[in-house]
Amino acid sequence: MAEPDAPRLITYRYTFTFPNGEFRTFTIQLDNRTLELVRPVNAAAPPAWTALGFQQCPHCPLKEQESPRCPAALSLVDILDVFGRSVSYEEAEVRIETEARSYTRHTTLQKALSSLIGLYMVTSGCPVMGKLKPMVRHHLPFARLDETIYRALATYLLAQYFLSRHGRKPDWEMKELVGIYDDIGGLNKAFAKRLGQASSGDASLNALAILDVFASSVTFSVTEHMLDELELLFEPYLNDPKP
Repeated sequence: MAEPDAPRLITYRYTFTFPNGEFRTFTIQLDNRTLELVRPVNAAAPPAWTALGFQQCPHCPLKEQESPRCPAALSLVDILDVFGRSVSYEEAEVRIETEARSYTRHTTLQKALSSLIGLYMVTSGCPVMGKLKPMVRHHLPFARLDETIYRALATYLLAQYFLSRHGRKPDWEMKELVGIYDDIGGLNKAFAKRLGQASSGDASLNALAILDVFASSVTFSVTEHMLDELELLFEPYLNDPKP
């Protein structure tokens, strides 16, 4: 019997080059089918702060019997090993390589780490963050707030189309989107307590704070009717004389 095809891996590579010439590289590999993080084998025992019950998010659906470690925390062990004592305003030249293109930017650690931490947490297996996995397939480093809002809304509406195709009731009014991002916001706040115990610097904490601002902004864009501004982009459709 033929062996099943091995999943093709999607690779993102982040390289931080510091003013003194030192550099650190993080290679993120994802299963092409599931967009789950492919974790390298590590014989070392994970640190105590990765235990599921350690500052566990109040709305976490996981149980210690089935998942003794927080998947999102496990995904960040290597980042905390390198940047756990770093401060937000430290600068670096950051290069991100994807299958299609590369991005380079001179920026602060908090901004660069927010992109990297978000990528790890969404693909970690965390059930709360998992709703954002479709956006990871076309990862956009250093995305602006307006870009993130556009991608989040478009992703959610495409998800509703697929729900409809499968005979399920779609949420075209995006009422449930607010709940998804409220849950993510709650996770960010609880997870900050975990990172606060795991690191002495503030770079990772402020990176998480940036992610939280973006999550809150997606909710605001729906609840405060900011969709009117986006509607202007779709005038070619709205002005089409066909019924």
